[in-house]
Amino acid sequence: MKIDVNSDMGEGFGVYKVCDDEKLMEVVSSANIACGFHAGDPEMMARMVRLAKQNGVGVGAHPGLADRLGFGRREIPVDAEEMEQQVLYQLGALSAIARAQDVSLSHISFHAAMGNMINRDAALAERIMKKIKAVDPDLIVFSMPDMLIEKAALDCGLKVLNLFLADRAYDVKGQLVPRKLPNSVIKEEGKVRARVRQFLEKGTVTTIEGETIPVRARSILVHSDTPGSLELARTVRSEVEACGGSVVPAREVVA
Repeated sequence: MKIDVNSDMGEGFGVYKVCDDEKLMEVVSSANIACGFHAGDPEMMARMVRLAKQNGVGVGAHPGLADRLGFGRREIPVDAEEMEQQVLYQLGALSAIARAQDVSLSHISFHAAMGNMINRDAALAERIMKKIKAVDPDLIVFSMPDMLIEKAALDCGLKVLNLFLADRAYDVKGQLVPRKLPNSVIKEEGKVRARVRQFLEKGTVTTIEGETIPVRARSILVHSDTPGSLELARTVRSEVEACGGSVVPAREVVA
């Protein structure tokens, strides 16, 4: 089975980094590159594209709200027009930087609060997906399963790749446990390995309440700002391969 392993990349600015992007890029198969609003800057974006190209990694846009201080994780009131233009601005910026290096974007993955806000508003999700399709109808939309983003993307003819978040706790409804709650972020290598194995072998995940629920996904995400993210990503990749899977970029999964 083909599985994508992805991470959010370039989430620093200037000389500041949140992880070892160079090493992490050697492990993942798809990179969600911050586009300058919640994190990232033009030089960092260009460097991430270059690293991805060198390592055969798929390049995707990772737009977020314009909130560096809150790392794009705080919900800021913006109307539908503002949200649409923020997405398009960031998508356009990374697309131009990538094209200058003869690289085409493969996917888009919304960051934190931006994704949460789109997922709560069906009309907004539909509006954003239609604009993404107008820009690039071949872009793959990354989404957790059964979300409004997934539905809106499929309804307008975009391809979707469902995500399993290896380092985040789920609740019984299949939603992520809010980061402010204890045990919402899973940092232990052994726990991540066990979760990935369970997902690959049984298609399930054990929730924070201790129940088992089904998970439909073909891409595994490790957040680059999770402590020990490099080792966690290596663990995810090795577990996929140990279970007989092949780690490939998103385009090869949905082809």
